[in-house]
Amino acid sequence: MHQIIYALVTASTTDQALSRTADVFDQHYVTVDDDSTTVAGSAWWCDLPVAEPVDSEDGQELLERGWQVTTREFERNLERVREGVDDLDAAAIMRDEDLVRHACHNLGAYRGPVVYLYDEFADGVRHRERLEQLVGSNDHLWIVPADVHY
Repeated sequence: MHQIIYALVTASTTDQALSRTADVFDQHYVTVDDDSTTVAGSAWWCDLPVAEPVDSEDGQELLERGWQVTTREFERNLERVREGVDDLDAAAIMRDEDLVRHACHNLGAYRGPVVYLYDEFADGVRHRERLEQLVGSNDHLWIVPADVHY
């Protein structure tokens, strides 16, 4: 499965932002400027900017996009857990019936397919206060979209 994730890094230029993103995402990712393949990068995501300062219009759009999918995934998993706890007994949850146990795992995840925003230390941005702290404390914050394959 391919999806777009975002790195929030301190940088002064696009090249520096891309370089710092390499430190954030260890493997299985391609930045959207990569045209060396037809199955990822610019071939799939040509409409996305390569990297943008967060305080720019395009940067704000990327940030909002990343936060929206983060929130959507959290709410989807939370609803699955709530329904499972209401409808299933402990043995059914332990068997992962209706993927309730998997949804519990997703709620607690710090990395992986349910985390869309990462800081420059490769920590997932899991709540709004952390996002606001990152954005509010850094005048040189850039956002870099990356195509990842989980």
